Parts: sequence; structure tokens; C-alpha cells
Amino acid sequence: MLRFIPITAILFLTSFSAAYAQKTDTSKVINLNEVIIKQEQALGGVEQMPQVKDNVIYAGKKSTVIHMDKINADLSTNNSRQVFGKVPGMSIWENDGSGIQTSVATRGLSPNRSWEFNVRQNGYDICSEVFGYPESYYTPPMEALSKIEVVRGAASLQYGSQFGGLLNYQIKKGNPNKPISFETQQTVGSYGLFNTYNALGGTYKKFSYYGFLHHRTADGWRNNSEYSVYTGYFSANYQLTKKINIGAEYTRMDYKSQQPGGLTDAQYKENHRQSFRERNWFSTPWNVASLTIKYEISPSVSLHIKSFATVAERNSVGYTKTITTLDSINPNTLQYNPRQVDRDNYKNYGAEARISVRYKLAGKENVFAGGVRVYSGNTERNQLGVGSTGSDFDLTLSDPTYGRALEFGTTNHAVFAENIFQIGKRLKVVPGIRFEYIENKMEGYINTSQTGSVNPDKRTRELILYGIGSELLITEKTNLYANYSLGYRPVTFSELTPSATTDIIDPNLKDASGFNADFGYRGSVGSFLNFDVGVFYLNYDNRIGTITQNGAAFRTNIGTSVSQGIESFIEIDVLKAFTANSKVGSLSIFASNSFIDAKYTKWNNPAIANDVAKSIEDKSVENAPQYIHRFGSTYYYKGFSATFQLSSVGDVFTDAVNTELPNAAGTIGKLSGYQVMDASCTYNFLEQYNVKVGVNNIANEKYATRRAGGYPGPGIMPGNGRTAFVSIGASF
Repeated sequence: MLRFIPITAILFLTSFSAAYAQKTDTSKVINLNEVIIKQEQALGGVEQMPQVKDNVIYAGKKSTVIHMDKINADLSTNNSRQVFGKVPGMSIWENDGSGIQTSVATRGLSPNRSWEFNVRQNGYDICSEVFGYPESYYTPPMEALSKIEVVRGAASLQYGSQFGGLLNYQIKKGNPNKPISFETQQTVGSYGLFNTYNALGGTYKKFSYYGFLHHRTADGWRNNSEYSVYTGYFSANYQLTKKINIGAEYTRMDYKSQQPGGLTDAQYKENHRQSFRERNWFSTPWNVASLTIKYEISPSVSLHIKSFATVAERNSVGYTKTITTLDSINPNTLQYNPRQVDRDNYKNYGAEARISVRYKLAGKENVFAGGVRVYSGNTERNQLGVGSTGSDFDLTLSDPTYGRALEFGTTNHAVFAENIFQIGKRLKVVPGIRFEYIENKMEGYINTSQTGSVNPDKRTRELILYGIGSELLITEKTNLYANYSLGYRPVTFSELTPSATTDIIDPNLKDASGFNADFGYRGSVGSFLNFDVGVFYLNYDNRIGTITQNGAAFRTNIGTSVSQGIESFIEIDVLKAFTANSKVGSLSIFASNSFIDAKYTKWNNPAIANDVAKSIEDKSVENAPQYIHRFGSTYYYKGFSATFQLSSVGDVFTDAVNTELPNAAGTIGKLSGYQVMDASCTYNFLEQYNVKVGVNNIANEKYATRRAGGYPGPGIMPGNGRTAFVSIGASF
């Protein structure tokens, strides 16, 4: 348990020591111990990004920072609805109870592996391929994180053109006051869950380091959903001079996950834990590395250079036909039919240099922040391989030739800049601009026939994104903010050639473009109230979606969608609001609410008949619930804390036509809204030890958040039922 010493006491003791040293020997220099003053964190462990951080401007942007040590959540399974519970409007696909992959989105966007976000770890890319295939197969274990940073669409100017904005996982750092510190957390839970997290870190003179080893395994809540994941990480920093710091990081993840497949609606209604795919497996070995140089040129000028690389794979083997087709023994061979093998290899390299300059203009301090980015990505995609007839994870091919083999390449260069102009004492105006060069290449074959070869194709885009934000100080701790920023999203490789899917792909897919706008009021009142209430508007042209054409799922440019609504977060400590008596503890209550009106407003695809087009206009955007509400309360007393959370999510359509009734394969049809309750407790004792217990989905709610057309379906994908965990930990 951390002990907080009042700042006044620290300053008093420091002053007393200095005075005594001067009195006894005025000619002698006394070196005092370093005093570390911690900034007061916002109520409930949630706050906004600072004005400027790591040479990036966040003033005028809607943002949320989650301090992981201040929340009660099931970190052993990366439970996203609990971790992101205080981020208003965060839509979550909850079909993967392993927590290996996180699928989140906001403002009516698709949560599919968080691909509408620019997903980073410690500020560098970690997804498959940032423009061609931005799916996040890797999520760090939440126990390793110090905080999570979420910035809405305005992050496009500093981080790239994704509509969703930035999602950055910040991993812990070594203890600055000890040469060696150790932490461990051991968890067991329902359905064979075992999770172990062990970390070592510290600081010795100019050298600091942090590393962890993590392993999680379970049988899974659904049948045929066992998994095992290993993650290792190590970072090292060396203070070369007072102005120059060099850091390096490496992450390795490897896992094997059984995919239980989707269900038809009849199967889901009968028993949503059942599975009709026991031979489907998934694995993504992941390697990420980075090298960072920080050069504080002067008190007003800072330069950060970060290079990074991802070398990774996506491997799947399974029986991929629709769930209405039984995976059974072939009577002719007395064996199962051969499974399909799909494999991707990713090799991505990049670097970003960011500089910030603080300068005076008209007697006011202003801040310039800009930089450059270079990036090269290569994806080798081999699909439709004829695999084994067995049931275990086996990527062996019976025929060495894949049915489809493609190679994709991406080159990206960018130059970007923003500036905080301080106008008067209260107003900040933040204009920004980004020039983006994107080149995509593709070659290979889509089938092994004589006409199956793909003519080498290269697409080049040169685009300019711009935006402007502002922030008006109302009180010392509250402000009004507003922002408008352009967004852009090129057609991805996965949309051109989705693996193991039942979809048909429009060969003339176009890039998407549009803008994000938001306005709100945020801040804190005393130490008992924290809030951020705002409205948003997202315009998304040439949005890619799925409709039914000739009885089959057809993926194409749907047209223009508009998402608008309210995002509201309010947390109040009711005890602090009415009494200053800390002996009774602390009781905080929060409400995280979002109302989303996401509709298609324009249809301009000549490939679809007019009557179908008319039926799509004014329809709801697929996978966009009309509301996402999360309510919770936490009671703190000395070393004990207990949290209860209720998540309530509205109905969603799973196709652009808004089909109400499900099809036979379970791949389209409306999904009903749901309410899920969670509870968790933590007890810290003897300063170094903790015990955590929790129950997820207390009422055992039966619900589903998505339907899949390919992996990990196809079919309706149930969310987990009731599970529980017990965890013990220590730090030394």
C-alpha cells in the first residue's frame, strides 16, 4: 500500500535540513536527497491528456486517460467493458473471453479488432499493418499497464488518418527509487483460468529498466474455446547526458487459441455455450521492437525520435464453411475433411521524429509541435491451403500450393504540425495540418487457374488533412473545448481479400474520407467531482459495409454515414462532497453515457439496383448501438475497495439494410440489447500485498455483441456468461 506524505511536510523537512547545514558550516555544500512530488490524479483514476506530452499537442482535443492502478477491474482476462467503463461511447465486441484481442470503437464505428483506432504501445505502432491491415491481434496484458490513453478522431493530425483516433497502451516503468523491485500477481478463475504476471524493474544511476513475463491459460467459457498465451517484454533506458536519453524495448507474444465458431440463432437460443467447430485454431506470433532518442535541446526545445518494427504472423486452420454445414466424418475416407490453412506474414518498419518549441508571441507563451514519419509495410498473404484432416493445431499442407497467394506493400511518408496560440489568459486556438503520402502495391494470384493471376497494381495517394481546435478556460480546473479535423481511410487488404469468409468483395472499392467534430465542457470541481460532457458529429464518406445481393453477403462502398450524439462522463465522490471526514472512507459514483444516432444519409453505388439503394438510405449503421450506458460505484476505506458496474447497450443491426430476422447461417440479423453487471474487490495489506476477487456477468446474462462472416465465426458470437476469479499479489 502506497503511503502519501504531505507536500508541506516534505518541504518543511527539506528547508530545515538546508538551514541546519548552513548554520553548521557555511562553506560546505550539502547534497540533499531528491524530492519527488506526485501530481494529484483525478477522481476515480480518469482524467484528460495534458496540453502537451512527448512533443504532441492534446489541447482542444477530446481525450481520456485511464490510470490502471486506480480502477477495480478483471485485469487477468483484459476485461474491456470494465477497463473502458469510464470512456463514454466505447463500443466493445465481447465474443473473445480470452482477452487476447481487444475490439473497441466509438461513434458508430466498427469495433473489429480496434481497426478504426490507431493502436499503439508506448507511442509506436503495434497493429498488423497500419494502412493495409490495421487489425490489432496483439493486446498487452492489462496488469502490465500504467495507463491507457484514448484520443478521439482529432488525433488524425498527429497520428494518421484513422477516424477513430488514438488508442495507446502505456506500459509501466522501472521503480525510480530502487535498483531492483519485483511485482507478482497470481490469478485463478472459472473454467480452468490460470494467469500469472511477474515483473522486475528498477533504476541504478543513469540506467533504468522494466520487464515482465506473463502467461494465461484457460479452457474457456464456451465449448472448444481453450487458449494459452505467453507475453514477454523488456525495456531499458540510459541517461546518456543531462539532455539525451536513449531507450529500447522489445515485446514477444505467442498464443494458441481454439475457435468455437459461430452459431445459428436457433442454436444460440437452445444453448449459447455449445460449439460445432472443434478443429478450428488461431495463432499470431508477434514481435515488436522500438528504439527511442530523447534530446532536450533547451528548456524550450525538445526532440524525440522513435523507430519501431513489427515482425509477426497470423495463422489459422479450420473448417470454414457456414455453421449450417456439419463438420463430420467423410464416409468415403472415414476421416474428417481437410481443413483450410490461411497464413499472413507481416514485416513493418517505421520511424517518427517529433519536435516541440515553446516561444513567446505578443507576450504569451505558444507551443509549436510538428514532425515527420516514414513507414514501410510488407504483408505476404497465403490462403485457401489444403490442410490436415486432424483436430489439433497443425499448419501442415497436403498440397504445398496455396489456393490464393498475394503480396501487399505499403510506403507511407507524412509531415505534420500543430500550434497552440495563446489568446489572452483563457483562450487557446490550435490549428494543425498533415500531409500524407501513401503508396500501396499488390501482386500475386487469387486462384490457381490460368486466369487467376493478379496484374501488379499500385495506388498512390497524396492528401492533406487539416483541423482546428480550441480550449476556453472557464475556471481554474474546467474548460470548454471544440475541435474539427479531417479523416481518411484507404481501402485495406482485409477488405479486398478477407480470409476464410463467406462475403463477396466489390472489386471497385474506394477509399473513405470525412471529418470529426466535437464540442464539450470538462474538468473537475474540488476533489469530489470529475466530468466531461460533450456532443460529436462524424461524417464518413464512401463507408465500406455489407449488404445482401443475389442471396449472398456483398461488401462494397455503402455510401455516406453520419454519426452524431452525446458523450457524457460524470463521477462524484458523495462522501467528499458533503463531509471532510476521511475516516468514513470514500464513495464515488459514476455515469458514462452515450447516445448515438448513426445513419446512412447518401447512397451512390451504381452496382446496386435502385430499389435496394432506396432501402439503405436513412438506415442505421451496422454495429452502432443507439445508446451505451455504464454506471458504477466504488467504495474505498483504507486498503479496501469494492466496485460494482452495470453496462447497458442498445440493439444493433449487423448489415446496412437493417435486416431484422436472422438468415439461416446466422451471419446477419438484429442483435438485441443487453445489460451486464460486474463486481470486484481489492484489499491491500502490509503495504506490499493484495488480494482481489471478482464476479463477471453476475446475473449470467445471455447476450451477443456481433455476428461474423468469417473468422472467428461464421455465425452469431455469444458473450461470456458468469465467471469468477481470485487473485493474490505482492510487490517488493
